[in-house]
Amino acid sequence: MSVQAQEPVATEGTQLDRAWEEALTLLESDLRRRDAAPRTRRAYAIDVQQFARWAIHARLAPRDVDAKALRRYIAHLHEGPRAAGRAGAGRLAASTSARKLAALRALFESQREHGRIAHNPADLVSTPRQGKHLPRVLSAREASSLLDGIPAAGADGPLAVRDRALFELAYACGLRAEELVSLTSGDVDYEGEQLRVEGKGGKTRFVPVGEHALAALRAYLDRARPTLAGAPHAGEPLREGATAGTRAASGGRPPDALFLSKSGRPLGTGDVRRRLRTWSARVGVGEGISPHALRHSFATHLLDGGADLRSIQELLGHASVSSTQIYTRVESARLRGAYARSHPRA
Repeated sequence: MSVQAQEPVATEGTQLDRAWEEALTLLESDLRRRDAAPRTRRAYAIDVQQFARWAIHARLAPRDVDAKALRRYIAHLHEGPRAAGRAGAGRLAASTSARKLAALRALFESQREHGRIAHNPADLVSTPRQGKHLPRVLSAREASSLLDGIPAAGADGPLAVRDRALFELAYACGLRAEELVSLTSGDVDYEGEQLRVEGKGGKTRFVPVGEHALAALRAYLDRARPTLAGAPHAGEPLREGATAGTRAASGGRPPDALFLSKSGRPLGTGDVRRRLRTWSARVGVGEGISPHALRHSFATHLLDGGADLRSIQELLGHASVSSTQIYTRVESARLRGAYARSHPRA
């Protein structure tokens, strides 16, 4: 990063630039050491660079920032140039403010851990309350219609066979998009009917795989993947960050990637989202849904079937059961809807 003061400050400005350069470099190093996802590192870099530019203009070095300065910065964001436009244009969503505070909390925690400051000032700044948004969930019938609507063979060619396996696996195992594109052929244990998944923070879990997903995977590996692997660009390395969650060196190709694109390269998360939108529109089920909707549906349908929260937590790879409890709210909302539609005095 190269941050510049908005006004020439001579020696003082140079020192501030250098101090923030070092702070941001240290944060990036810490995030890499903790195996933070590339998307997280990119988002944090944007947010902390924005703050660094503001701090330099305010003549604040990293060690000079306190909770009052952070609150002033958040207020500055709300009252920024966008506010001069239409009414309300300058307001930040609570989720955006929360994300920026998370980045700053990580920045100053890095400074504290390395002995540059005594306390993390962001710990004294309250995170804005966010609305409770329930995840988009397909019904079991919708999920079946979507998956059965993707032909496992025929005139649609190897991409359809691949997509059937891709989304059968996403729904059967509740995988994140990043986890899907990080899979290798060796992660599938056919005899044990399970999948090895490397989740957030490099944590590995083993998830059972259902018969439908295994059958779709076998069809893909037998009939489609060899064709895709023989494409003109197969085997070429990816640019850095093109495939999230890779276990290879930064920017490298995952060893023996399970899911390949039409050019023979490993799929990226953007490819997964685009293909799901394409099929949901073609089949006419859950138009515009995301891969995360399949993950939410997986968890909700398990809960409907009697699975306990702890088991669902382990299958999803959640660090805390509090993250899994959102599905109890989904279930409650579904039951309230059924009650409102059915009870004569609801």
